[in-house]
Amino acid sequence: MTSTPAQARTTRPVRIAVGEQTLAGDLAIPDRAIGFVAFAHGSGSSRFSSRNRFVADVLDRHRLATLLIDLLTGREEALDDRTAALRFDIEMLAERLLAIESWKTQMHDLRALPMGLFGASTGGGAALVAAAMRPGAFRAIVSRGGRPDLAGAALARVTTPTLLIVGGADEAVIAMNADAQKQMRCATRLEIVPHATHLFEEPGALERVASLAARWFEEHLS
Repeated sequence: MTSTPAQARTTRPVRIAVGEQTLAGDLAIPDRAIGFVAFAHGSGSSRFSSRNRFVADVLDRHRLATLLIDLLTGREEALDDRTAALRFDIEMLAERLLAIESWKTQMHDLRALPMGLFGASTGGGAALVAAAMRPGAFRAIVSRGGRPDLAGAALARVTTPTLLIVGGADEAVIAMNADAQKQMRCATRLEIVPHATHLFEEPGALERVASLAARWFEEHLS
């Protein structure tokens, strides 16, 4: 695993109501923030993911506010651990990302910031579906080892500039991302991190992901 950035961000817990459910998250807003990025983690992960927290720390140093949030409640996570019934419910996950966007517009310290999404694994597919469902809501998307194929027909309706990052050794996911890119009509870029596997655990791999993401968000959110 990679090293932790020298100066970790300061976070505060938030709770976001989605219908009858409440989602738990950790919000960080650096001084003079230029944008806001919500994380959509993949199956089997959580807002405590060391990988996503590492990327969030790097984004913080680039003056990007971040929200690490669980798109499933604790009870739903327990059900999903037993049945895997919810992790591939991409439409539901996308709707929760849209609820987060609506919550953001009510927050006085966030409402003026352009919003981006950072999706990992199945969260990458959910981010793309959310962008297709509400055009203009998001200004940039980054997908890390994502499953854009799960967005299906929604890919052709995405207008948000999208960066697809895949490990060079993750051949099956490279093919999925390359095929998805062909279906998308917005500005897209596919970045392959040499020798990296699906979780980007190799030395320097996650640093590369964070650097690429920060530059993409700076370009499209500032």
